[in-house]
Amino acid sequence: MAERKNTPKKKAAPKSRSTRKKQPSLVERGWFWLRRVIWGACFAVLGFVLLATLVYAVVPPPTTPYMLSERARIGSIKYDWTPIEQIAPVMARSAVAAEDANFCLHWGLDVNAIRDAMDRGRGGASTISQQVIKNTYLWHGRSWLRKAIEALWTPLSEAVWSKRRILELYLNIAEFDEGVFGVQAAAGHYFGVDAADLTPTQAARLAAILPAPKSRSASNPSPFVRDRTRAIISGAQTIAADGRAECFEN
Repeated sequence: MAERKNTPKKKAAPKSRSTRKKQPSLVERGWFWLRRVIWGACFAVLGFVLLATLVYAVVPPPTTPYMLSERARIGSIKYDWTPIEQIAPVMARSAVAAEDANFCLHWGLDVNAIRDAMDRGRGGASTISQQVIKNTYLWHGRSWLRKAIEALWTPLSEAVWSKRRILELYLNIAEFDEGVFGVQAAAGHYFGVDAADLTPTQAARLAAILPAPKSRSASNPSPFVRDRTRAIISGAQTIAADGRAECFEN
């Protein structure tokens, strides 16, 4: 039987420098971790926004950033959350007639109102939905950053909250006088009644002072507030008649 010859194994050729795996530089590693941090922060913010929106779909806000700042400034505030079922329906209609007559027709941003405001060169195009986002989560004052966050957050809230819930939040956290938040506190503060017992005139007066509650009074109305009250009473009747109140009354 012939012996098997042992053939020597060929040594592998050394890898050339061009085929070796290039190690990332310090700058590349820095950019890699920076991108991870940025993406992680973005997902954390989105998660917080979604969670906060989902929570307030069912839970009354215990307070808001603006309430906290006012409490720190003046010492105490009045805030008494009241379900919308315990608020006079005419109050809801009056608020919509005064602040956002097309509340039931838009998805949070009233594009036509925004376009008109831009043409006029001034503000006034914020919908009730936008004001709820600002009052519930954000800060007051003129800021492009706040407006941008508000514009992005509002459509999400419209997708998660019903129109009735949005209006319920609005009526409860809006400021009606210095340190007076919500229609229940405002009804007692100005008229000595509960929110459920507001008359059409009282409701319209409360709605009339909403744009500038610290400089207007519902119990001692100026001629401007009286005129605005009459317009709001008429507007509330109109949206009830033409169906623009159905999204929050049914």
